[in-house]
Amino acid sequence: MAAIEFREVTKRFQRESLALDDLSLSVEEGEFLILVGPSGCGKTTALRLTAGLEEVTSGEIRIGARVVNDVRPADRDIAMVFQNYALYPHMTVRDNIGFPLARQRLKKAEIARRVRDTAHLLDIEQLLERRPAQLSGGQRQRVAIGRALVRRPAAFLMDEPLSNLDAKLRVQMRAELIDLHRRLGVTTVYVTHDQTEAMTLGDRVLVLDNGVVQQVDPPEKLYRQPTNTFVASFIGSPAMNFLEGQLRAGAVQLGPWSVELPDALARSVGGRTGDVLVGLRPEDFALANGAGSGAMRLPAEIQITEQLGPELLAHFRVDGLSVAHPDARRRAVQSDESIELGDTLIGRFAPNAPVAAGDRAEIVIDRERMQLFDPATGASLAR
Repeated sequence: MAAIEFREVTKRFQRESLALDDLSLSVEEGEFLILVGPSGCGKTTALRLTAGLEEVTSGEIRIGARVVNDVRPADRDIAMVFQNYALYPHMTVRDNIGFPLARQRLKKAEIARRVRDTAHLLDIEQLLERRPAQLSGGQRQRVAIGRALVRRPAAFLMDEPLSNLDAKLRVQMRAELIDLHRRLGVTTVYVTHDQTEAMTLGDRVLVLDNGVVQQVDPPEKLYRQPTNTFVASFIGSPAMNFLEGQLRAGAVQLGPWSVELPDALARSVGGRTGDVLVGLRPEDFALANGAGSGAMRLPAEIQITEQLGPELLAHFRVDGLSVAHPDARRRAVQSDESIELGDTLIGRFAPNAPVAAGDRAEIVIDRERMQLFDPATGASLAR
């Protein structure tokens, strides 16, 4: 195992295109770190810089105690698992897994032993004489992981390794990766665009946007304490709801309704007043049935419901509330695209919740989970 450290790492491609901007990060020995963000945010660039497949424009990358900026990829003691498996079609599984050891000119007996041990670890012993064309997607991915694992590297780099698998198989492979990391404890940096993978696999998750680190934290903190509206809207499905409000002494005004701030949030904002964005996760709404008599009740009109089995999503509108879309609006400006922004909110309810499209219902919010953001900068006011 080895720690990986980025010190003020910047990467520019041709025409001064900035792919990664001043990345400073320490990945601890044995840590499973996830890099996540929208397409083009710089996450794969960071992985390729670590592997030595791209050159650093400025800054320093360390693997263990060694600066590796000028070290060849083959000499960095890392193993990379790609999205497309990258298996040799003419070789058997046995030869694919053993190929990196053969290149190191290890003795045949040692290669055979390590291939056998790796196949046993991944439960693919019965596949050793097959070729890639005879394997399913999940089996191919296990072989690709085995080829990386057999080298006993100081760190794993994984670039969206599950993206080509169907939904059911991805769930299975996620569980297998969690178990494999628990048993081996190898430092792993894993790139994905899939939020479920990010939230279930990582010890910590790093969110990138336009080459800049937005937040790096354990999954639960990332979800419940986002540092800005970008993280708040990117992490979570459905995304966080945002409402336009005004801060007043100890409360936030949402249209005609005044919501008292929880004590901790009131302390965070201090004496600040003025415009604010109020963030609410879909599960921060509840039907007023059973709510205390003093709870603030919002008269909602249900627009659409989505029955998902274990939960029901309801899209609803409340007259008098102004719904905000901070990140969608910013991205529309950056990409010169038009975008229609609706005024509906999304709530997550029990699967048997008594709501249907066209219904009117009273909805309450969990003010203890309410989050506040600066409408100008997007920064959280609770941090």
